[in-house]
Amino acid sequence: MKIKVLYFAWLRERIGKSFEEIETEASTIEELVEELRLKEERYIFAFSDLSSVRVALDQTLSSFDASLANSSEVAFFPPMTGG
Repeated sequence: MKIKVLYFAWLRERIGKSFEEIETEASTIEELVEELRLKEERYIFAFSDLSSVRVALDQTLSSFDASLANSSEVAFFPPMTGG
C-alpha cells in the first residue's frame, strides 16, 4: 500500500524532509515505524524514543498500534503544550 508520511518539528529536522510517499507492507503504525528505522540511520535517530512522539492517522490523533487499513496519511510530531 502507498501512504503519505508527514514529519513535523524536530522529527522533520532529524529526518531531513517534511513528508514522503512510501510503499509499505506494514499493517500498523508501529510496524511502519519499524520499516522506517530499517531505511537509514536518521530514522533510527528520529524514532529512538517513541514516548516523545505523537502520531495522527488521517488527521486524527492515534496510537502506534492503530491499523493502517484504508488510511492514506500518517503524521509524526512531538507532544504539544499550551501556553
